[in-house]
Amino acid sequence: MELHDVWFVLIAVLWTGYFFLEGFDFGVGVLTKLLARDRAEKRVLINTIGPVWDGNEVWLLTAGGATFAAFPDWYATLFSGFYLPLLVILVCLIVRGVAFEYRAKRPEENWQRNWETAIFWTSLIPAFLWGVAFGNIVHGVKIDQHFEYVGTLWDLFNPYALLGGLVTLTLFTFHGTVFTALKTVGEIRERARKLARWVGLVTAGLALLFLLWTQVDNGNGKSLVAMVVAVAALVAALVANRAGREGWSFALSGLTIVATVAMFFLTLFPNVMPSSLDADWSLTVTNASSSPYTLKIMTWLAAIATPLVMLYQGWTYWVFRKRIGTQHIAETAH
Repeated sequence: MELHDVWFVLIAVLWTGYFFLEGFDFGVGVLTKLLARDRAEKRVLINTIGPVWDGNEVWLLTAGGATFAAFPDWYATLFSGFYLPLLVILVCLIVRGVAFEYRAKRPEENWQRNWETAIFWTSLIPAFLWGVAFGNIVHGVKIDQHFEYVGTLWDLFNPYALLGGLVTLTLFTFHGTVFTALKTVGEIRERARKLARWVGLVTAGLALLFLLWTQVDNGNGKSLVAMVVAVAALVAALVANRAGREGWSFALSGLTIVATVAMFFLTLFPNVMPSSLDADWSLTVTNASSSPYTLKIMTWLAAIATPLVMLYQGWTYWVFRKRIGTQHIAETAH
């Protein structure tokens, strides 16, 4: 396997980790409007991800940085062609981080309610737009012979990409719902389990349609296996949730995300951005990659740094592993 193939796989792993971790972050943010009934319950939801949300976003920074260094032409075409959607995502992530930090700085109800509204929208919008972006990457976009995007903004919002956005939005919301059931106690836990049933059913219908469309358009034998795993894991997650096995349900919803992202990259390879105008104009792991020397240096750095980061993040989740409920909020306030 060539180094550019290795880095294609590593970037796929980074995006998988990001969507697995940030997926339930986004889902919990959406639940601040769908599940929480009062300010105490909203605080419970925010506290479930409070210690980890910023660490989860490190995966996005690493994925973006790795793409820039390993496949500069891919990075250039992607970020120039998808400039406005990616800018919206970036602004949402900035506002979302500020909202988490500033929500409790003042006691006024309007102040906290406005920041809670910001958390909801800045969780929902990126969850949708990431699906739109990856839907376009997999489906193919208008790239000319100079490897430049020549389409318009509205070309990105085609039916396939919009369906992809709905899939990521509902899948992340389901992931966040079962995470909430796993991390909370009391009435909010029971309501999260009930909500997960309905969100999961909607997700299953949309995901099945989207994955079948993907397989018919660009699929191969390996992507078919990934699709079967994704669908089976989602159904199993619903069964586990109904049985009250929150840990299994969360793990299986995470497996659904992993298999879905794996299917994306399996249908792409050896392309990184297919051209819908001419297959010969597609960006591939070969014509979009950096020099072998650059990739070699990156490989050594990644081999040293990646295990350390994963150990630290795993330790963080272990420290903050206990369930919380509104009674803990009351005790803190007292």
